[in-house]
Amino acid sequence: MVVSAVLRYGLLVVLVGVVFQAAVVLCGGVGMMTLERAFPTNHGVEMSKLRARDWVRHGRLLQQSYAPPLGVVDFPVEGTYDPFLVGLYYTRVQLGSPPREFYVQIDTGSDVLWVSCNSCNGCPTASGLKIQLEFFDPSSSSTADLISCSDQRCALGVESSDSGCSNRNQCSYTFQYGDGSGTSGYYVSDLMHFDTIVGNSMTTNSSASVVFGCSTSETGDLTKSDRAVDGIFGFGQQGLSVISQLASQGMAPKSFSHCLKGSNGGGGILVLGQIVEPNVVYTPLVPSQAHYNLNLESIAVNGQTLPIDPSVFSTSGNSGTIIDSGTTLAYLAEEAYDPFVNAITQYVSQSVRTFTTRGTQCYLVTSSISEIFPPVSLNFAGGATMILNPQDYLLQQNSISGAAVWCIGIQKIQGQGLTILGDLVLKDKIIVYDLAGQQIGWANYDCSMPVNVSAASSTGKSEFVSAGQIGKSSSLVGNPNRLMILMAAVSFLLYISLFCSFAFL
Repeated sequence: MVVSAVLRYGLLVVLVGVVFQAAVVLCGGVGMMTLERAFPTNHGVEMSKLRARDWVRHGRLLQQSYAPPLGVVDFPVEGTYDPFLVGLYYTRVQLGSPPREFYVQIDTGSDVLWVSCNSCNGCPTASGLKIQLEFFDPSSSSTADLISCSDQRCALGVESSDSGCSNRNQCSYTFQYGDGSGTSGYYVSDLMHFDTIVGNSMTTNSSASVVFGCSTSETGDLTKSDRAVDGIFGFGQQGLSVISQLASQGMAPKSFSHCLKGSNGGGGILVLGQIVEPNVVYTPLVPSQAHYNLNLESIAVNGQTLPIDPSVFSTSGNSGTIIDSGTTLAYLAEEAYDPFVNAITQYVSQSVRTFTTRGTQCYLVTSSISEIFPPVSLNFAGGATMILNPQDYLLQQNSISGAAVWCIGIQKIQGQGLTILGDLVLKDKIIVYDLAGQQIGWANYDCSMPVNVSAASSTGKSEFVSAGQIGKSSSLVGNPNRLMILMAAVSFLLYISLFCSFAFL
């Protein structure tokens, strides 16, 4: 994490002042001191109570009353949009006590976090992604609790799944995904561990109790091992989403952002908070929807608006335009697909050879696609436009006689009136989900670069920190924030020791 030198030394000056005053009080005329523990020694105090007490104490030391600032949570991102390599983006989460690490797909098209559990039926045991799959065992975590049917959090599950109750009074769930795969199991409450950036960009180890799914059965593509992960991390808006749970606890803002890298092996950035970038444009969310629905108004190819009835994109029932990071490609409603493909093909017909394979329009290209293919504009309500470069709507298949075969990567959905913007078009862009403001923003961006993130505190003040470097090093030496804190603490202890030594002479 990048930390401003001014903020570092400003914090150091404040702490030196506080320690100096404390030393005067502690050492002035006192030759012997006794220490009393603030809590009993039975280690039975919850961490949440300790954190609450610390915040109260810090408020007294600084002689001001304030609530703790909301933190920015920075998750590592792996995977790529390329369906010939991985076809999904995933991150790592730590659950339980002691913490165990699980790989989960990043999915804005569903709400609940779930992981495979012990004695799971149909769950893969190995992954072609070269990751070690894990199985969560509630009995091995000292902080795990099963969610009962009478728990109010079980009622929240109805918003996101087909919830029910077993004979043992356990709150259960069943999820069915658009590709026909599914999972079922029961809900568990346990600690999630993460690094939170608060205040002056200091990184702290945080944890919060969250409800997540414990999968005991999986079907369809979820059973395949070629790109298997431990579960799915739903980033939807409903009450059981981790976003909603952390926001309700004051642990993170009710917003998140991602920047999915499209080239050089993929990866990217995923943060709880709003990425701040001057070129981000926003469009309002369609209210009261289960997914992230936007009002797509028109499509333009090289600046020319296509002859598509705007009602094709309107939200009604299961139709409309959805942003979904859990979808690998992108899909256009049937009435919009043919005008889109015809416009692209007509534009490049004099420069490339065109042909169709298995119903997909393809092109033989002997030069850079950015020099031949036109930009595409997706125009949304509020004047927000998403610019698609050729690599955002084309996929390279193979080569023939030295010419590259590029095909339209956006697919057709027949008879549903549904448009889905998946990873193919979301990659290489900052995507901001401002749930508090009920809007989504985006901007083209190099996702290998760090980003600035804003998290408004509970008092309304905004904190800006740099994110996007998580996972590179977790040691003190590799983390300048923690190293700075350790050095400052050691210096303060030496200072008190010397001061008291002279005071007692």
